[in-house]
This record gives sequence, structure tokens and C-alpha cells, in this order.
Amino acid sequence: MTASNPPFTALGLDHVVIRAAGVGTLVQFYETVLGFPIERTIDRLGLFQLRAGRTLIDIVDAGGEIGRQGGAAPGAEGRNMDHFCLRIEPWDEKAIRDHLAAHGVETGPAEQRYGADGTGPSIYFSDPEGNTIEFKGPPEDET
Repeated sequence: MTASNPPFTALGLDHVVIRAAGVGTLVQFYETVLGFPIERTIDRLGLFQLRAGRTLIDIVDAGGEIGRQGGAAPGAEGRNMDHFCLRIEPWDEKAIRDHLAAHGVETGPAEQRYGADGTGPSIYFSDPEGNTIEFKGPPEDET
């Protein structure tokens, strides 16, 4: 299969939508622990939009108008996604781990992983509903 020449260019991740069984807990985690402020809510849809740099993280109530369209709420038997990755700065692994630990969040080992900006450090952790989040630092000099 040959690559096509589409009439567009991707600029980056615009938003991620997470269906939640416990909307309040999840919104509080993203707002309080990760520092992503609520930018907009649409109550009739059960939608909360939080700002993460240039990206929005949308959290929808799995029992709400939008959330019901996705079937059963997320749980141990199924997830809504594998993970999403947020490029963060500065990369201070100790400070990141200490901050997350202070909120009861366990992190995986830091590893060099490839992403949109190249290979650099990253760690994985989970939100209160088991969605996996990756924090990725700057690419390291690959010369």
C-alpha cells in the first residue's frame, strides 16, 4: 500500500474523549492531580472539557447522552483506549514521581520511548478508572 498525498496536514492531538463511570472522581483527578483546569461543561451531555496545553481532555458520563452511545461503562473487562500520551515540560522525573505519589498514584519505570518528537523519557500511570496515561519528556539528542 502506498502512502497517499492527503489534502491536509496533522498539527497535533486536538482532544481525547474518555467515557467514565465515575465522572466526578475522574474530573477531580485530571483537575487537581494533573492540574488541567475545566474549560467548559455541557451538563445536558454529561461532558467536561479540561485544558491540557493545546489539547482538550473530554470526560463524558458513560450514562449520559454521549456516553451511552459507547456501550457499557469502562471496567476491568474492557477499556476505552490503550493509553494517551501527553508531552510535558520540564522533565524532572523525581518531581513528577513525588507529585503523583503524593496523590496516591503509582508510576511505572521511566523508559526511553519513541514519540512524535523523537525518543525520550516517559512514564506510565493510571487514572482512577484505569485509563493509562503516558507522560513524555523532551527527545534526547540522537546523534
